[in-house]
Amino acid sequence: MRICLFGGTFDPPHIGHLLIAQTVCEAEDFDKVIFIPANRSPNKQVFTAQKNRVEMLELAVEGNPNFEISDLEIHRGGISYTIDTLKAYKEQLANKDDDLFYLIGSDSLLEFKNWKEPKEILNESQVIVAIRPGFRPSDIPSWLLHSIQFANIPRFEISSSNIRKRWIENKTIRYMVTLPVWEYINKYNLYN
Repeated sequence: MRICLFGGTFDPPHIGHLLIAQTVCEAEDFDKVIFIPANRSPNKQVFTAQKNRVEMLELAVEGNPNFEISDLEIHRGGISYTIDTLKAYKEQLANKDDDLFYLIGSDSLLEFKNWKEPKEILNESQVIVAIRPGFRPSDIPSWLLHSIQFANIPRFEISSSNIRKRWIENKTIRYMVTLPVWEYINKYNLYN
């Protein structure tokens, strides 16, 4: 099977996450895109409890047969490093014949060289990059550019941090997240 892992804080999961995952799934002919919510991100502050982020993600991907969620990083605990997740996924969940891919945004690619064991990540999976507005390949070291694959998908400009900011400012996020996720955020008043 062709499996694409998609890690992140998903705080909250939004339409951009879903559009990128669906589009890359179709463009790359993946059998599954597996969303892996971080326990604790090494690079981002997580504002919402793991339980709430997983429940929102379940609501967001519900009904899509190509999408699954793995709580691998949450069960492992501690800081969520991509290399640890790839190795644990291969050990615990993957079949030996699976082709493993790892999806990141071009904003994450800028910091990739500083991640824990970046070259080992490239050995463990094919990294696929979804380009975000403002990305310049000239900012990326050549050793990395030659080892990654850019996703042939449209660009979407929606971010979880902008959604949280809009919520705090009492501005609508209605069309930035799915209706069930919007209702969940509202019910639990997550970002006030």
